[in-house]
Amino acid sequence: MKRNQSGISLSGFLVTLIVLIFVVFIGMRLFPIYQSYFAVRSVMKEMAAEARSGSSLQPAQMQEEFFRRLYINYSDDAVKRENIKFQQLPNGWRMQVDYESRRTLIGNLDVVGKFDTAEDLIRGSGGN
Repeated sequence: MKRNQSGISLSGFLVTLIVLIFVVFIGMRLFPIYQSYFAVRSVMKEMAAEARSGSSLQPAQMQEEFFRRLYINYSDDAVKRENIKFQQLPNGWRMQVDYESRRTLIGNLDVVGKFDTAEDLIRGSGGN
């Protein structure tokens, strides 16, 4: 009785390895973009919690506090001052951060992440 071999061939293994390396490479390039976004969201939620506890700041002070906290979180410089807008609400402010983050993928090929997030900084009630 003759048995056929079963398992992965060398060429199949190499193709699988190449695909896996490519996926890991793309993930490594995208991770800093999303890490920065989650740092921005975290800072905005902290500021909303402080506003609910009674803290009242003007937009210029909130913007300074926002960048100070981003600096503490070691977030990169994707967010600029012109990317932050404030809209007055009846009992506080709505802070909107709209920015792009660009990273080189390979050679002249870039990955661009466009992020737009908002948080209500309202004294004494729930936020967004």
